[in-house]
Amino acid sequence: MSVHLRARGVCLSVPHYVQRPDTAGSWIGTLIGASTNRPQRVFRKILKDISFSAEEGDRVALIGRNGAGKSTLLRVLTGAYPPSAGVLDVSGHRQALLNISLGFRPDATVAENILLRGTAMGIESARIRELSREILEFAGLADVAQHRLRTLSAGQRMRLGFAVSTATERDIMLLDEWLGAGDMQFIRKARARMNDRVNGSRIVILATHNLEIARRVCNKGVVLEQGRVAFYGGVIESILEYRKLCR
Repeated sequence: MSVHLRARGVCLSVPHYVQRPDTAGSWIGTLIGASTNRPQRVFRKILKDISFSAEEGDRVALIGRNGAGKSTLLRVLTGAYPPSAGVLDVSGHRQALLNISLGFRPDATVAENILLRGTAMGIESARIRELSREILEFAGLADVAQHRLRTLSAGQRMRLGFAVSTATERDIMLLDEWLGAGDMQFIRKARARMNDRVNGSRIVILATHNLEIARRVCNKGVVLEQGRVAFYGGVIESILEYRKLCR
């Protein structure tokens, strides 16, 4: 099966609420206005006419300043947000490493949370059970498998989330920054695992501020500016265009 991810004229509008300006001349008027002045719902377009394609073998860097729309675009590409307009054409199984604690329950055990997180990722329960031992060993949590998640440290929870999220390979990997988690020993393991998963994926979409990682890992780049594609092309050319925007 051919794997691809193609965006054509993708837009995303989200509702938000705006309070009308307070014109009261006294504090009593302000209090009355606060209780009677209902906020108005308006729609704001966050992504505007996004078009690019990733074919099998492509590694695409999403580059842009804070607020440019990188993380929002990733969520559209994963299917978390449906586009308001345009077409998103995806062929292949997607794996998103955006929120590695998605699906966790603090009162469930570590072993139960592996099943919960795996289910949230769309992995069959039988397959999750097969992977549970390897996940626990990778995260260094085999001895606390039956402990409640809330009793673990933040670093242990992060290690667990990373281990579950990267336990399987998918056709298309979508990353928000280059993940590292835990102490130095685990970070070395995490980097090796990330390299392995990136190399094993048929398409990678990486949102990053690290231009050196973008240059080293990717062959294409999409430069975003205020929710629009400012440039789309080779990664070196994309980095140069991004640097022009930042001058």
